[in-house]
Amino acid sequence: MPRRRDVDSQREQLSRAVWSVLAEQGLPGLTVRAVAERAGCTTGLVMHAFAGRHELLVHARRLLHERAAESADAAEAGAAGPAERLRAVLRQAACLTPAGRERARVRVAFLAAAAGDEELAAVHRQNNRVFVRRVERLLAEAAPDLPRAQREVRARSLVALVEGLNCLAAADPATYPARAQTAALDDAVRAATS
Repeated sequence: MPRRRDVDSQREQLSRAVWSVLAEQGLPGLTVRAVAERAGCTTGLVMHAFAGRHELLVHARRLLHERAAESADAAEAGAAGPAERLRAVLRQAACLTPAGRERARVRVAFLAAAAGDEELAAVHRQNNRVFVRRVERLLAEAAPDLPRAQREVRARSLVALVEGLNCLAAADPATYPARAQTAALDDAVRAATS
């Protein structure tokens, strides 16, 4: 029986491989064979950890959620005031950095698969709603007099803007560079908190 440390190490190695294959090759490139090649292992080892492509996608979405939550926590903790916390969380969710662009490519690939798969769509909805609730909370702190119904609409609009920018910038970074995304987010935060 393999030692626990070896199993954990293998799982981490496979996680990195799933993430990088999906980020670099998109949905068409995400195969058990591609993950095995990237991880430097056999397809049998990959199949031992993941029953197939569907499980690889669910795993990638879980990683995306975990990484996004960690980044959002750090952005929120490092910002000074309520509006700045909201702005910082939205900026970290956008693809303004190499890591953000990588997350955007993984997100787009996952959404492409989820469009035709109700189970994957449910995984996305669950994780996306966590982000919506965070933005609603931050918006309530930044604009405490805003009625709840308006806050909910504005929070969803902010999330939709970030997700739209991610999709567009993942495919066309020249038209949607970081400075354009930042300006759009800053304008939207000003409008949402006024």
